[in-house]
Amino acid sequence: VRRVPFFVAVDDKLYPTLVPETLRVAQGAGTFRIKSSGASGEHAFGEKTGIVAVSIGDFETPTDKQGALWLYDTGHQPERYIPVWQVMNQDFDSSEVEGRVVFIGTSAEGLRDIRSSPLSVAVPGVELHVQALEQVFSGQYLNRPDWADGVEIVGMTLLGLIVYFGVRWKRVGAVATAVIGVAASGSALAASWTAFTDQGLLIDPIYPIFAGLSVYMVTSLQRYMQTESEKKQIRGAFSQYMSPAMVERLAENPDLLKLGGEMRDMTILFCDIRGFTTISEQFDAQSLTAFINKFLTPMTQVIMAREGTIDKYMGDCIMAFWNAPLDDERHADHGVESGLAMMARLRELNAEIEAEAKAAGRKFIPINIGIGLNTGIVCVGNMGSDQRFDYSVLGDDVNLASRLEGQSKTYGVDIVIGENTLAQLHDKATLELDLIQVKGKTEPVRVHCVLGGSDLVADPAFQALARDHAAMLEAYFAQRWDEGLALVEKCRAGMHGLRLETLYDLYEERLQEFKANPPGPDWDGVYVATSK
Repeated sequence: VRRVPFFVAVDDKLYPTLVPETLRVAQGAGTFRIKSSGASGEHAFGEKTGIVAVSIGDFETPTDKQGALWLYDTGHQPERYIPVWQVMNQDFDSSEVEGRVVFIGTSAEGLRDIRSSPLSVAVPGVELHVQALEQVFSGQYLNRPDWADGVEIVGMTLLGLIVYFGVRWKRVGAVATAVIGVAASGSALAASWTAFTDQGLLIDPIYPIFAGLSVYMVTSLQRYMQTESEKKQIRGAFSQYMSPAMVERLAENPDLLKLGGEMRDMTILFCDIRGFTTISEQFDAQSLTAFINKFLTPMTQVIMAREGTIDKYMGDCIMAFWNAPLDDERHADHGVESGLAMMARLRELNAEIEAEAKAAGRKFIPINIGIGLNTGIVCVGNMGSDQRFDYSVLGDDVNLASRLEGQSKTYGVDIVIGENTLAQLHDKATLELDLIQVKGKTEPVRVHCVLGGSDLVADPAFQALARDHAAMLEAYFAQRWDEGLALVEKCRAGMHGLRLETLYDLYEERLQEFKANPPGPDWDGVYVATSK
């Protein structure tokens, strides 16, 4: 029992309950005066929220809008009671009840007049009437003002909005919002307690707290489902282009993925099948599709295994890059290592295709590929239109990587790299190829080929070849043609299985040509490529 009603309605008529009727009789009053909000100037703004007070004789008692008194429970106090047997005793002192209001009731549990109050699990019902009348006499009331509902609704709304936007806003998050919510709930409890102890006001903090908790749980669930959906989208979007491990890293940390363009230092790879037209002529459409898929699948696996991202397939060409969307400090090494691994995997693939060609009675044409790699600052992000876009790269260094792939055929090597890529490599066997101005560019660049990894770097035979090769290029650029021709022959003798015949044939031809027709003192050694 938290409230004691002052009136009950029977057949559209109001009748007083025990407490107000007792108060009226005790004073000899003849009427009850009921005050409601919005009437006779009660409360501001003229709101009509119900009954606000009841006047009986000299006492005016604040009530809730139904005309009930909020019980200011003091708990069970035995001194309020006088047992019946004492009253009936001849020695009873009548001054104990003289001038007092006395309620006669029962306290036996079997008589079913036992109630629960805010401070007592079981209390005789008659004591609640006693406490209510004591409040009227003492003037100590609990007041539930008619604006309390509005304050609680505003509190529910504010706390609900704080929790909702806090959980939804990534910069705040669920944990920080929980801390803010606990702090706000604690403040609401403290304010409610202060209003109760200092002013006797009943402002319920439970509804705002419950609303905040409910919004937190629902919003957190929505956020969790949204996060899972985002992870699923990320896995779906990138699983075809990246290794599963990298996809999982993105799914667990979506903030690592910055969509919309950004400038990054990246390594770009282009790979293309040489003479693809000749190969394709021996297949019908269905067989050609199976053939190209048989090539692209293992090459893609090689790239993904080394933290690469597939940008796109262009027929028989693969475009890939490193250092996006996730950081890769060794992106140049990983790109070059992918190129070397692709060449190794190609030898295995050619053996498989040769066996299939023999079984089918078809001429075997081996697959030969050229690979170009370049490193530089490029733009990476979503490229395309509002209707369709791809996660791709743009920039001058991307174009250069494409041009370098085309020059692999010119120099007869498998992998061609630019200067920036060479500057970031570790333990790779490389040789300088030329100072070249590729088609579409005005500035010359030094290009190099990659022949192997750390094992080849440590090979004394390769070290000797690298010295002779560098000396040959030095003689070539210094226009010492006879010395250059002698060094070309020395390099040929030191190849030891490395396929550099086309490269040294090219330089022998140039040296012979320049020896017969010297280019003049203004020659800068730049070779201008006429094809992509």
